[in-house]
Amino acid sequence: MTNQLDLQSIALAGHSNAKLELSAEDIIKVHASRKALERFLMGYRGALDEMLTKIKILKDEFEVVHEYSPIEHVDSRIKSPQSIMAKVELRGVERDFAAIRANIFDIAGIRITCAFISDIHLLADMLTRQRDVVTLEVKDYVAHPKANGYKSLHLIVSVPVFMSDRVEDVPVELQIRTVAMDFWASLEHKIYYKYDRDVPAHILHELKRAADVANDLDQTMENLRSQVDALEA
Repeated sequence: MTNQLDLQSIALAGHSNAKLELSAEDIIKVHASRKALERFLMGYRGALDEMLTKIKILKDEFEVVHEYSPIEHVDSRIKSPQSIMAKVELRGVERDFAAIRANIFDIAGIRITCAFISDIHLLADMLTRQRDVVTLEVKDYVAHPKANGYKSLHLIVSVPVFMSDRVEDVPVELQIRTVAMDFWASLEHKIYYKYDRDVPAHILHELKRAADVANDLDQTMENLRSQVDALEA
């Protein structure tokens, strides 16, 4: 597999249904780039499957042993070739598969939503304590929210993926947040997209106020949970 990422060929490969006038040399280049990219992304799909299996096992165990689960919902995705290209260009990363893996950690991503704030770090601890999971980076926006009110726990972990001829340690980004945090983040994303990131000041103010309301809801639910747990004890 070639290690060089040919962005033009990847772009062509991403538009296979388009009626493009290609020379024989271009067709060969597109085919080679497709194969190289497919093998590169295969490692990320494997890592995603590994982490999703770990998450499912924890969810199933909690439902059996504790009769509840800290996991409400799980979403996952692999970045598209076009998104990878955009990030390579934005960060000035060398157009090489090894360089991309060493510098871009969110090609494979998983978002987990929890019911309660305390479940966020509980779940993170259970996942990162596993022997084959290596924690590469932690950004705790739950303990230290962004100025706009954004809250979530971001982890970059790596897991081994066993291929036929090698073992690859592949990074996966995990985002763990409550349902309220996730609702707010989804709304913020839509607003920033609608205004092409140039959001009016009054809407930014309302977004921050909504973040405070979401935080109050999370705190109230956490307090209610503590009271119920105390009664059961």
